[in-house]
Amino acid sequence: MAQPENPLEAFRQVLTGASRAIAREPDLELSFTADVPSTSGKAVKVPMPGRTLPEREVAEARGFADAAALRLRHHDPALHARSAPDDEIARAVFDAAEQARIEALGARAMAGVRSNLGRATEMRIRTDPITRARSKAEVPLGTALGLIVRERLTGETPPDAARAGLDLVSDWVEDKAGADLDALGLAIDDQAAFAALASKVLRDLELVEGEAADLNPDENEEGEGEEEDKGDEGEDEEEDEAGGGEGEAEMRVEQGDSADDDSAPQYDEEDLTDSDDGLGEEGEEGMLPVRPNRPLSDLPPHFDYRVYTSRYDEVVEATELCDEEELGRLRAYLDQQLVHLQGAVTKLANRLQRRLMAQQSRSWDFDQEEGLLDAARLARVIVNPAHSLSYKIERETEFRDTVVSLLIDNSGSMRGRPISIAAISADIMARTLERCGVKVEILGFTTRAWKGGQSREKWLADGRPPNPGRLNDLRHIVYKSAVEPWRRARKDLCLMMREGLLKEYIDGEALLWAHNRLIARPEERRILMVISDGAPVDDSTLSVNSGTYLERHLRQVIGWIEARSPVELIAIGIGHDVTRYYNRAVTIMDAEQLGGTMIEQLASLFDGE
Repeated sequence: MAQPENPLEAFRQVLTGASRAIAREPDLELSFTADVPSTSGKAVKVPMPGRTLPEREVAEARGFADAAALRLRHHDPALHARSAPDDEIARAVFDAAEQARIEALGARAMAGVRSNLGRATEMRIRTDPITRARSKAEVPLGTALGLIVRERLTGETPPDAARAGLDLVSDWVEDKAGADLDALGLAIDDQAAFAALASKVLRDLELVEGEAADLNPDENEEGEGEEEDKGDEGEDEEEDEAGGGEGEAEMRVEQGDSADDDSAPQYDEEDLTDSDDGLGEEGEEGMLPVRPNRPLSDLPPHFDYRVYTSRYDEVVEATELCDEEELGRLRAYLDQQLVHLQGAVTKLANRLQRRLMAQQSRSWDFDQEEGLLDAARLARVIVNPAHSLSYKIERETEFRDTVVSLLIDNSGSMRGRPISIAAISADIMARTLERCGVKVEILGFTTRAWKGGQSREKWLADGRPPNPGRLNDLRHIVYKSAVEPWRRARKDLCLMMREGLLKEYIDGEALLWAHNRLIARPEERRILMVISDGAPVDDSTLSVNSGTYLERHLRQVIGWIEARSPVELIAIGIGHDVTRYYNRAVTIMDAEQLGGTMIEQLASLFDGE
């Protein structure tokens, strides 16, 4: 068989073979994704490395692939589901302990797998809330217990980035559950026994009450549970085929943090099924930078937003919504309409490029005692031999690896000139920043239908239960991913102008989606720029909830990101005052100001650094 010329494809084939061997599953299928990596049955999507296969990105892909393969080999989803607790924090700890067990089995047997998993853990921890914890209440217990169990089972010390956060809770954990944690190593080969010990650890830490779950139910109950598991898996497969797939898993990450009760977040039945059966059994959270079961301590207070159903939501690539021929026509139309604007914005973009390149340029320290001989100062030595020779030393200015995400409002009110200018501005921004070595992704958000779509139909069929929460089908669009070059995505950006695409808009969930995509990126600096022309509006949702329901959720999401996240958030409002929502924001009254404002705001961020 001839070797593929594409180095990415060659790496994928090798990684697939290794994963099949580790999992002992000849049917395992492995593919790359620019979105959040995931596992669904025997289909594994790992983070896509760059074409030149940078070592750090290759290690991340290998680590996720090895973890997924080990889970297929050593994990019984039905047993895990029966023994897992209902409480969200307890479930996060229980899942993390099981993932540590699975990875320890591979790390003990194979040195290469041990190294891959270790590198992947370091990368994941860099974006975990444990690195930002300043008090015991801020430490996500799932992450902390996972690292503690990992050290018990493999001897691997936690990554340095997690050390400070871990020190805040380690003494408390050791005091409460040290003996039972020591016993976990004796049951590493027996999932049922390990689950029983893990449940005892949860009781030691007072995360759950009562006796351990019965891991050996009678035949009737076991058969009944298996039927339910198969039914849930069937539903998940149907949703994936209908277009939910990876997007559905990603939305569960976002919405798992946002259900309500008077005292604590709560989830409706359908979301619990998605979260427990989908993420708990498949273990996607084991390698994700942000865990779906986020501890309550990491959520903003009174996070009372809820979603009636996420079954009909979708995250789609632009090419899935429009054929190539139509995209070509839209691109030609956009270029004709905005020739004069493109020239003005291009000049501003060139100015931004010069400023960014200047920050990355090298400088020299002159009149040094050693270094490179400064030829420009030799003349003075000739004129006056008493002068000593002068040397210079090259100094490189630090410029952090950066990714910028543009999240563009695709609502009906943006139709016409505003969306055209947003498209061309995003196009030029992507091209400019790419030249400067800054990765860019361009995203859009709207709904699949007016007036609620299938979500509302389901609510009506269910008898109109009160306070349903968000009641429309979301559509989140990826126009350009961070790893995709501008020349490939150029046509896709014009999809924004397609008739019928722009509908209603729910900003809070879109902001969480874009934020989570950035958190999953390896760059040191992450910037999220939101472009919108109004407060969130969805008639279906607001007709059955309070009039400020979506706006309140947006404020909560913004507050949480600005206060707790490493992502730098900036907003531009078109004819709409966004300064009342965002700390760093600007409002423009004419859409034609958009390109220049985007560039100036980004320039101010880099200058501020």
